[in-house]
Amino acid sequence: MRLRRLCKVFLAFGFAAFLAAGTASAAPILAENSHGHDVFKLQKELKRTGYLADEPDGVFGSRTKSAVLAFQRAEKLKETGVVDRETWSRLQKHPTRAAGAAALPLPAPGGTAAKPEEEPPAGVPGKGGKTPVLKPRVQKAPETPPFLQRAKVAGVIATAKKYIGTPYQFGGTTPKAFDCSGYLQYVFKENGLTLPRTADEQFKLGKNARTTELEAGDLVFFETYEPGASHCGIYLGDGKFIHASTSKGVRIDELAGDYWNTHFYGGKHIVL
Repeated sequence: MRLRRLCKVFLAFGFAAFLAAGTASAAPILAENSHGHDVFKLQKELKRTGYLADEPDGVFGSRTKSAVLAFQRAEKLKETGVVDRETWSRLQKHPTRAAGAAALPLPAPGGTAAKPEEEPPAGVPGKGGKTPVLKPRVQKAPETPPFLQRAKVAGVIATAKKYIGTPYQFGGTTPKAFDCSGYLQYVFKENGLTLPRTADEQFKLGKNARTTELEAGDLVFFETYEPGASHCGIYLGDGKFIHASTSKGVRIDELAGDYWNTHFYGGKHIVL
């Protein structure tokens, strides 16, 4: 009985403790469709070493699997796409990719080499404070009349900025930790407005708008860890938006940023 109890405690301790300890003695298996904080830390290591260009999101999808396969191939490990104890140990010991070095080409889900992601060309609109011209991934979307009174925009933005630095947590809906849609819902609630809980439902609000038509207070959406609107933020003007990012919590980013400009799903005009 005592041994069984000890085994349960050991298993409950999990991969997070293993990562923190920096040891390869107790790593469980992480594979495609795994998700959570352990996957997020794995993705951070893959990004640090240059094998993953995407921002960590805690979801072990095809891009993460491709990165794992590329790393295993380079390290002459068995190419399984599964992170076992040996793969994790080698990854932790791998040197950090030098800043400015080209991203490593990753195998695509079909097994062929994929082209590294490219930075936007110099002079892309949106750099230096101009609104970028981005092509949305969706051309038609549900619409509702705008509902945010212009007089309330400053208050919404002030509330949003008040929580800069708040950590990210999947399912988070309070200032202790937010996820992207929970953050928007909370900010608007603080200003007397009710938003749906999820990004895909929030995307149904407002009028479809090109990036050049967006105003401060409008909403922007991105297609990240799953098809459709799966990430969201509040547009601040001048090509910037504020959101709860998976890697650094609530922060301000550029729509023309290397990651966001390729994942832009659509903008919604909600300001009256």
